[in-house]
Amino acid sequence: MSPDSILMFCIILAGFYMAWNIGANDVANAMGTSVGSGALTLKKAVYVAAILEFSGAFFFGSNVSETIQRGIIDVSTFDYNPMLLVYGMFSVLIAAGAWLQLASYYGWPVSTTHTIVGAVVGFGIIGGSIDAIHWSNVASIVLSWAISPLAGGILSFLIFTFLRHSIFYRPYPLDAAKRITPFLVFGVIMTLSVVLIFNGLNNLDLGLTLWEALLWSILPSTLGALVCWLLVRKMSLHSSYGHHKSGTHAVVIDEIEQAQHHLLQAFPSFPNEIQDRLSAMVEEIDHLKPAIKKVNKNVPTESQYAAIEKIFAYLQIMSACLMAFAHGANDVANAIGPLSAAISTLQTGTISAYAPIAPWILGLGGVGIVIGLATWGWRVIETIGKKITELTPTRGFAAEFGAATTIVIASQFGMPISTTHTLVGSVLGVGLARGIEALNLAMTRDIFISWLVTVPAGAGATVIIFYILKSLFL
Repeated sequence: MSPDSILMFCIILAGFYMAWNIGANDVANAMGTSVGSGALTLKKAVYVAAILEFSGAFFFGSNVSETIQRGIIDVSTFDYNPMLLVYGMFSVLIAAGAWLQLASYYGWPVSTTHTIVGAVVGFGIIGGSIDAIHWSNVASIVLSWAISPLAGGILSFLIFTFLRHSIFYRPYPLDAAKRITPFLVFGVIMTLSVVLIFNGLNNLDLGLTLWEALLWSILPSTLGALVCWLLVRKMSLHSSYGHHKSGTHAVVIDEIEQAQHHLLQAFPSFPNEIQDRLSAMVEEIDHLKPAIKKVNKNVPTESQYAAIEKIFAYLQIMSACLMAFAHGANDVANAIGPLSAAISTLQTGTISAYAPIAPWILGLGGVGIVIGLATWGWRVIETIGKKITELTPTRGFAAEFGAATTIVIASQFGMPISTTHTLVGSVLGVGLARGIEALNLAMTRDIFISWLVTVPAGAGATVIIFYILKSLFL
């Protein structure tokens, strides 16, 4: 086997390693809220994500990819020695994969795009020069560290607050959920269709404007809302109220009467002035009992809340599926972009700004992503779903819908944004809606630190690995 063949084989392994780590870290983000809320078991989440991520990556992944992601470096810098670019991209894949593996081990959800950017910047500086870096592009990506979680958090906070006031704070929350859900389904399908068009299928170059994409989304959104309306109307409207009258209602009245009993027992122990006030309190409770009984008839039972969460579990699964498909189609480039750049340069001996991607490379990326999710994805899934804040299907839906909507809005305004940071910010926003005490501040701190470290960690690791490869082979 020739040295070039051995080198190509090693680069392919590095590309697979990178794809494996994307699956272990990035893909877990899409499924984390669904698993954490109980909408999907971990096993089912792996199966669903495996099918959709691979389908998105293989069938809709880019046929032509920019060899250097996001225009981070000027490739003409390496025209004098194309092999520098080959070893540079080899270093990028190893270094980025290693950082993602470390982050996944500790359950930190970090951005694979930022990892690649840091790695490419590190190689660009030591392999070329500091002037070879397109610093304006790097600055816009750094800006997304603040924009992504903040925008996702605010929108998810507002969505969850709306759900609480329009459903959970109503006298008949299940009825309220059944009225609102078809409209939510319409909005979810429309939003995720736009995400799919502009993020998942952007490689097809459909050339649609936002308004055209929205028009194309009206039909499936309307059909989805109609199906939802037909399904929820079959649910019993007042199935749990009867149980409540004989259960929760009786418990509440019993507790009130026990309180009266304790007041009367304490009555002789106090002086006359306090006895008069206690007597007035007992009489006031007697007067309030009829009103309490009347109001208490409308207090919802746990079975109603369970039915509401079941409705939102289906919504959450739907949104997670579409996000996984879009992620596979779009973010597989983080693994195969540098891989295709290295292979193309090694085969042709020249550097091109664009490199054709063979189907087997797309398949390699898709398989790597799926295996990474199945083997190590549970670590980041656990962080997103359970360690930041307690999630239910309603809260998980608010986080995913908020993240998807943020991605659509940011894309249309040309704002740089990270899917990972957006989703984490959305989960934080949902937790914050219930109060700061609902958040795991220690885990939140660790995640923020890992975000700050990602770019320099990718760059530093690439520098070390590049010098090792250069000393061995160049």
